[in-house]
Amino acid sequence: MEIVIKILQLLLSLSILVIVHELGHFMAAKLFKTRVEKFYLFFNPWFTLYKFEYKGTEYGIGWLPLGGYVKIAGMIDESMDVEAMKLPPQPWEFRSKPAWQRLIIMLGGVIMNVILAFVIYIGMLSTYGEKYLPTTEVNRYGISVDSLANTFGLQNGDHILSVDGKYIDDFNKIPLTLILDNAQTIQVDRAGEKIDIKLPASAIASLVKHKSPMFISARIPFIVNGFAANSVAEKAGLMVGDSILGINGINTRYFQEFRDNIQKFKNQAVTIDAKRGQDTLHLALTVPAEGLIGVSPKQQIEDFFTLTQKTYSIFQAVPAGVTKTFDGIDGYLKQLKLLVKPEMKAYESVGGFITIGSIFPAQFHWESFWKLTAFLSIMLAVLNVLPIPALDGGHVAFLLYEMVSRRKPSDRFLEVAQIIGMVLLFGLLIFANGNDIVKLFK
Repeated sequence: MEIVIKILQLLLSLSILVIVHELGHFMAAKLFKTRVEKFYLFFNPWFTLYKFEYKGTEYGIGWLPLGGYVKIAGMIDESMDVEAMKLPPQPWEFRSKPAWQRLIIMLGGVIMNVILAFVIYIGMLSTYGEKYLPTTEVNRYGISVDSLANTFGLQNGDHILSVDGKYIDDFNKIPLTLILDNAQTIQVDRAGEKIDIKLPASAIASLVKHKSPMFISARIPFIVNGFAANSVAEKAGLMVGDSILGINGINTRYFQEFRDNIQKFKNQAVTIDAKRGQDTLHLALTVPAEGLIGVSPKQQIEDFFTLTQKTYSIFQAVPAGVTKTFDGIDGYLKQLKLLVKPEMKAYESVGGFITIGSIFPAQFHWESFWKLTAFLSIMLAVLNVLPIPALDGGHVAFLLYEMVSRRKPSDRFLEVAQIIGMVLLFGLLIFANGNDIVKLFK
């Protein structure tokens, strides 16, 4: 059922994004009295699920959910209707319009995707506000680090002060900031001493390959929240609400440290130190072969930290929405730059529809849905404006060349460029979804 919910969310989000994008081309074309022959949600090779005609335009729904299209008269596009281009130009055709009008028509989809993200952010900020975990709150207990962060020089209990001298208020933005801003140093407070940790040259590549933001996390005390069936800890006398302090005298009062240390005592008799109210308990048990004692911790962030909640009026949400939109564009452009750096091997993380679908939550939640749709709208806008033939950006590049040189590329050149672009796009599509399949087998 969870998979079905994720698929439905993905299809709904893609439908919104495609309709809005193609509506941008459609409205710009209509503004300049250019005939639009077709407007389709999803592609329709061989057959169409549903269609109707209204005022000279065929509207329809295809069966292949890889995007959508508008077919504009007198334009070489994915329809590859080259026969129509051999006829004399008509005043209502795309090719008959001035270059500046054709440029606006081609940019219409990208502009609408940016506007959609902007509108979504305004609605989200004015409705839900913003809630996040401040770095100052995490510093109450310090951070927990995994093996990668440890190789960088970070330690459990460190208090993060800044990254490259810049304080980051939202703790969960620190990992992405390290990667996208190519950070060189992290400043920490370690037991009262301020330390400047210089990241190794391979740090960013290692983080990209690591694929997990949990290389640092908020350290939380280990408070018992429940037990698994046949829990050896419950049989030993541990109760819900107890705080676990250590194993055989080793201080493990934080869950992450207990989780790592208990693995060292598989099939061994140990003493678990715990606190119940004002009493300190010493409970004897034998750790099973899997290294688990059958305890689930209390781990809701709100149980340990005070989250920052910002509220916005509609007037405050407008400039904040603009900022979030352009921050999102900047962030995605930085992510694309990683793809062209071989040492990063970021191409290994490129995914297709399975990857995109997996980012949606298992249960439908409007706030999460709109947040992801805004992100995907920004992603679609940025990808479409890249100067690749068959994408809007390819058409824009040719139009800019025409406007500067005052020479229009030949129809044959545009036809060949369109074919090359489509081959590149299908290759990327196969590569991205092939990556997904490989990950499934792994």
